[in-house]
Amino acid sequence: MARIKGGLNAKKKHNRVLKLAKGFRGARSKQYRVAKQSVMRALTSSYAGRKERKRQFRQLWIARINAAARINGLSYSKFMYGLKLAGVDMNRKMLAEMAVNDADGFKTLAELAKSKIA
Repeated sequence: MARIKGGLNAKKKHNRVLKLAKGFRGARSKQYRVAKQSVMRALTSSYAGRKERKRQFRQLWIARINAAARINGLSYSKFMYGLKLAGVDMNRKMLAEMAVNDADGFKTLAELAKSKIA
């Protein structure tokens, strides 16, 4: 059998990495060895960033719920506890949406939470 040289596969691998490194500054987008390191780091950071974004959104929702709850005379923790006692099973994303766009509906929930705590 004839020997097959590995040049084509290496070239494909290099091009794949260099394509991912497009837009990077200087040698990071031109030289394979430097680009490979930058791409590996960038992929790791993007994975971590996707996890971080979920944390940041939850933090934002809690801040919005807290602000709206305090307008209605409750702290965030008491508001959430009151909803739990009332059996209202609503996630923080929807509660934050209500706090921003539906103040009357949120006020109703706050009154319900107050009545269950007292």
